[in-house]
Amino acid sequence: MILRETLQSVAQTLRKAGISDALVEAELLLGHVLGISKTQLYMEPERGLASAEIKHLWNLVQRRIGHEPTAYILGHCEFYGTDFHVDRRTLIPRPETELLVEKAVELAQRIFDPGKQITIADIGTGCGAIAVSLALTLPQSKIYATDISASALQVAEINCQRHAVSSHVTLLQGNLLEPLPQPVDMVIANLPYIKNYEFKDLSPEIRNFEPTIALDGGEDGLDKIQQMLEQMPGKLNYRACFLLEIGQGQGEMVTSLINSHFPQAGIELTPDLGGIERVVTAIPMESG
Repeated sequence: MILRETLQSVAQTLRKAGISDALVEAELLLGHVLGISKTQLYMEPERGLASAEIKHLWNLVQRRIGHEPTAYILGHCEFYGTDFHVDRRTLIPRPETELLVEKAVELAQRIFDPGKQITIADIGTGCGAIAVSLALTLPQSKIYATDISASALQVAEINCQRHAVSSHVTLLQGNLLEPLPQPVDMVIANLPYIKNYEFKDLSPEIRNFEPTIALDGGEDGLDKIQQMLEQMPGKLNYRACFLLEIGQGQGEMVTSLINSHFPQAGIELTPDLGGIERVVTAIPMESG
């Protein structure tokens, strides 16, 4: 079978299985098997496939039909313009989380002196996508990346080494802010915020494959955020700030939570491209 026919066949199979963006996914799977780019797929439509390549491809297609996320099948995904290793030990970085990084970079460049080393804590780092992205974008930063999961930190270490930022990023195992060895200038966190009752409505890609520990935010989705706020005394430098990613409809509750811990805080809610309030930025005013 030639490449063009194979691509069409895979896309049709995925489409029949109810997979969204079937052609895009077919391109990804076929490109992965052949080790070529999307452009090359269409430059060599008459290229023949070896039997081993066809067997490998259809094994991957069956995994995708079984709702295994494409990022896990491929072993990588793109985030903030950088390619990251991912597997089932960590959550797959979401495009909306790029807004969290954008806001952190914008804030760091606005409120800190250009020559000053910024100390940042990435809490619940997972695969390290946020920490690595910040290290690449803010080379003057010193970053502590914490996670309660030792296996997640193994993935983060792979990505730190891959992007040569291990000298800027210190990986620490423990619960939220507890492992931090010193107060920091900025806390950035994409913590679990899915409510218990929402799990049944999640797609099988998420529900059956991604680690529950990285998703489960408790009854109201705010358990981990509440815990982190309780840990903040003594963990922030004077005039430090923190940024949180939140779920749909959580803006008012999170604002209230922050105000209960930091009554003088300046708080800003930033919507994502879908208009959903996604990032909370807070400057407590009184830290340390």
